[in-house]
Amino acid sequence: VQLVESGGGLVQPGGSLRLSCAASGFTFSRHVMRWYRQAPGKERELVAAISTGGGSTNYADSVRGRFTISRDNAKNTVYLQMNSLKPEDTAVYYCNAWPEGYWGQGTQVTVSS
Repeated sequence: VQLVESGGGLVQPGGSLRLSCAASGFTFSRHVMRWYRQAPGKERELVAAISTGGGSTNYADSVRGRFTISRDNAKNTVYLQMNSLKPEDTAVYYCNAWPEGYWGQGTQVTVSS
């Protein structure tokens, strides 16, 4: 089983990034996919989740209206489009497959001028 995140980096406040998480080794289309983040000194928090077919999504209050989660089951990939980024969005972002709880290694997002 592998979950490989990519797309992180350094961006200025107000900018955008698109994270990707490529999955392999399990039946991707049967798993709810989630994005979490963990900032230094803070607990890991759930950012967004998407149902198996992509028809249902949920977001943390702090990112609703700015972030969009999506998935492509043909490509075994889940995405997180992040717009209007703020310094408080700085964190390591992880993807997660539920219910087994598979995790990726994370990708760093830094929002700073």
